[in-house]
Amino acid sequence: MPHLENTVLCRESQVSILQSLFGERHHFSFPSIFIYGHTASGKTYVTQTLLRTLELPHVFVNCVECFSLRLLLEQILNKLNHLSSSEGGCSTQITCETFNDFVRLFKQVTKAESLKDQTVYIVLDKAEYLRDMEANLLPGFLRLQELTDRNVTVLFLSEIVWEKFRPNTGCFEPFVLYFPDYSIGNLQKILSHDHPPEYSADFYAAYINILLGVFYTVCRDLKELRHLAALNFPKYCEPVVKGEANERDTRKLWRNIEPHLKRAMQTVYLREISSSQWEKLQKDDIDPAQLKGLSAYTHVELPYYSKFILIAAYLASYNPARTDKRFFLKHHGKIKKTNFLKKHEKTSNHLLGPKPFPLDRLLAILYSIVDSRVAPTANIFSQITSLVTLQLLTLVGHDDQLDGPKYKCTVSLDFIRAIARIASLKMLILILKGEREQKKH
Repeated sequence: MPHLENTVLCRESQVSILQSLFGERHHFSFPSIFIYGHTASGKTYVTQTLLRTLELPHVFVNCVECFSLRLLLEQILNKLNHLSSSEGGCSTQITCETFNDFVRLFKQVTKAESLKDQTVYIVLDKAEYLRDMEANLLPGFLRLQELTDRNVTVLFLSEIVWEKFRPNTGCFEPFVLYFPDYSIGNLQKILSHDHPPEYSADFYAAYINILLGVFYTVCRDLKELRHLAALNFPKYCEPVVKGEANERDTRKLWRNIEPHLKRAMQTVYLREISSSQWEKLQKDDIDPAQLKGLSAYTHVELPYYSKFILIAAYLASYNPARTDKRFFLKHHGKIKKTNFLKKHEKTSNHLLGPKPFPLDRLLAILYSIVDSRVAPTANIFSQITSLVTLQLLTLVGHDDQLDGPKYKCTVSLDFIRAIARIASLKMLILILKGEREQKKH
């Protein structure tokens, strides 16, 4: 289908597989299909576009919105009832309490002539939330075709693998389809397809190439990259609009956009300010960090121990492990001073960036800087996980099978200073002491 190929880019293999599984309208399709992949890999877009283009009767439900069993089942039934009703919005609302009622009501709704001789598709987006509902819900949806004796296919869209769903008691296995991450070539092709009509495709493709060169290492989310492309493009073409450069003068265009892209990289994913505010800042050439009341980073509220964990993580990221004994032990004994430094140690650690550190070192520093005795409970570990979720810490991974997880601290020194003032004056002294030691060398 030419129209579908122009709409869905870089997903030809997945579209072909789904079309093969769907088959003819009146044929029985596969009972359940499990589609998984990372965020912004095209799962929802491809599925919706394919169903709409083929004009197949389908119901799309987001499991985040339908957070309870009753909401989920009623949403599916009412949308199906709307499809089968010849009067459009005049159909009556259906109430459903249990999955047994859902099977009975589903049979009644799909008796309509408009749904009788064709496959009905139920798409459950964010399907990982089904695991938090009743135990019989997931196995029931997997076998819905068998339970209702109707031509129905259930599609599960999720960001996690099927093995995390499979119940211990066993269940009907769905057809599993993986959506891989977009490569840099795929992203270049998709983003270049959005070029404004007043500019040539080659000019916009050159801009996208510059954008990906800056952001691809830190962000591969298509939605975020598309937002950044639309936000910074007016600044990129500003010299062309003013007549200071032409579309092929890439060097001058790069010099104009480079500082703005680097500034934008500091707030990737954060949405600290609105798009209109960002455009105003670019026009006035103001640094967003100078504005008060706009930064969500500097106003984030953390639990008591999370502040100390974050400070400990910063100290572990920017101070060499050999200095821990000097900084955190009261009676560390005499330390031999030497002027010999390795080549990479002559550079400030803040210029080299944060270094990964093991969990054991993080906890050791935490215990030494907190005044009260802290036990390594589940509460402490859950707060470390929360800091990773908030992207204040980054989980680097395992060096080998015997090594534990390693982390990096991703926040700035100014943020840590603000946290240290709130948490304890002692923390601020430790941070400043570490800075002075680096300046001596």
